[in-house]
Amino acid sequence: MTQSSAAQDNLAYNYCAVPLARYACRPDQSRGRIYEESESRHRTCFQRDRDRIIHCSAFRRLKYKTQVFVYYEGDDYRTRLSHTIEVAQIARTLARALLVNEDLAEAIALAHDLGHTPFAHAGEETLKKCMENLGGFEHNDQSLRVLTMQENKYPEWRGLNLTWETLEGVAKHNGPVIPKNCGNDVHLPTTLRQVQNMVDLEIDGFASIEAQIAAIADDIAYNNHDVEDGLKANIFSLEQICAAVPLFNERVDIVRRKYPNITQKILISESIRDMIGVMVDDVLAESLKNIAELKPQHVDDVRNHSKPIIRFSDDMFQELKILRAFLMKNMYRHHTIQRIWIKAEKIIGDLFDVYMNDQLLLTTDIQEQIEKLDSDPNDHKKARIIADHIASMTDRSAAAEHEAIFNLYKRI
Repeated sequence: MTQSSAAQDNLAYNYCAVPLARYACRPDQSRGRIYEESESRHRTCFQRDRDRIIHCSAFRRLKYKTQVFVYYEGDDYRTRLSHTIEVAQIARTLARALLVNEDLAEAIALAHDLGHTPFAHAGEETLKKCMENLGGFEHNDQSLRVLTMQENKYPEWRGLNLTWETLEGVAKHNGPVIPKNCGNDVHLPTTLRQVQNMVDLEIDGFASIEAQIAAIADDIAYNNHDVEDGLKANIFSLEQICAAVPLFNERVDIVRRKYPNITQKILISESIRDMIGVMVDDVLAESLKNIAELKPQHVDDVRNHSKPIIRFSDDMFQELKILRAFLMKNMYRHHTIQRIWIKAEKIIGDLFDVYMNDQLLLTTDIQEQIEKLDSDPNDHKKARIIADHIASMTDRSAAAEHEAIFNLYKRI
């Protein structure tokens, strides 16, 4: 990775005068980018990462990708884009409170879901089955693929050429990828293996505090907002969740006592807001305790620690297990969601099979990618191109493509 010496004289790096904790990632100490490029005079390297992510086409497509409910269920439910923005907001709050780099935490939060397929986890699981013997598919790895290979808007390289720290945060979103001292025989997802050949992301250790913040902000956002969307869709009732989830019941009781005459709509909204605040406070208290015990003097002290620094308290973790179990039973396995799942399996599975059997059904640019393969095309390579294409689709573009191919009465 390369870091221009001009960074030291960059006006944007006056940002570094802002007090940051010793264990924070500092832009003037970044490990650089895969391809060397000149610095911006007005933005730090992490600000540029954030901006490149926001301006990329994969980010725009998140607007029409499902979080839980598909696009035709209603306009008020969360999409991948609204979820991503909410994660970034929580990440900035946590980063600011812990005196670490807000821009880096935000960039990682904005990038973490770029590899998601249409139709949420139903689409991912279906594509994973399709690719089972063809190199595999995993949305975290696909996010890394989007960032390093698929985005094609620069003359000198593929991908967005993000900093080492942002790529590290995406690659290690769920913690270390491999155990320490495991040797070279370990299996790695396709893209991560390719990126590792270009730059070592130290995948046997934890990521920076900023990356850990982005990961836990994701947990806070989706747990609370799935509750709100589930209540809005009448998938389960307020009485049901209050009876089953003590943490939520406690927040509802507090709001009711404070505002006895509010409507149920506002009661739910205020209770969700309160839940997010309680979880953020818990993460901050637990993380500050961990920092005080470890006394990290550098970000590498965080990376080399035996467990994450940023985490929930044991009590909150147990409360969240109850909440997640409730959502699994009463929302994700609800017949409404299961019907969406079946449709997604049909659409994604059919498209993959028909594209593999007849590449002439693909758009010209995808056909050209396949034609550039060896004269005896490797099915793994062809399948990866097709998986990339399907993963990049939105819910509605995938549904429209399926109808165009398989509906006999659809005009061509």
